[in-house]
Amino acid sequence: MVKVYKVESGAGAHLQERVADLLMGQMEALGPKDAYSQLLTTIELALAPHSQAHIFVAEKEDTLVGAAFFNVGLSIDKGGHYIWLNDLYVDKQHRNQGIAKKLLLHVIYWAEQQKIKGIELETGINNEATKALYNSLGFYDIISKRYGFRF
Repeated sequence: MVKVYKVESGAGAHLQERVADLLMGQMEALGPKDAYSQLLTTIELALAPHSQAHIFVAEKEDTLVGAAFFNVGLSIDKGGHYIWLNDLYVDKQHRNQGIAKKLLLHVIYWAEQQKIKGIELETGINNEATKALYNSLGFYDIISKRYGFRF
């Protein structure tokens, strides 16, 4: 059975390390050489008091198997708060079991309770499985070109 819960502010170092260990599966291909320390720093900042970042995790038999990491921001377009879903990740060994959907449904439920106006995210153009998941839950395509700048 998979249990999904929000990692609360003040979570101990052990839980923070478990989340970082899980997310390393995603960062190994994408991230810099110091990805693990970068993850730990980000998780610590996300769990600090008054942070607008949030983490939900999926746990199966005492093992973290998935995570959703998002930020709450303000949107002129939506007329209020919205979520930017930075990452929705499920460990490769636990995919195709409905875990990503369960995580996303928990995020959606939490957002509704918080009176959030919408959720936005980005996924790869060719990531058909992920696009099917989002579409099945009512997400729709937004045509745009995303830009970035790094210091």
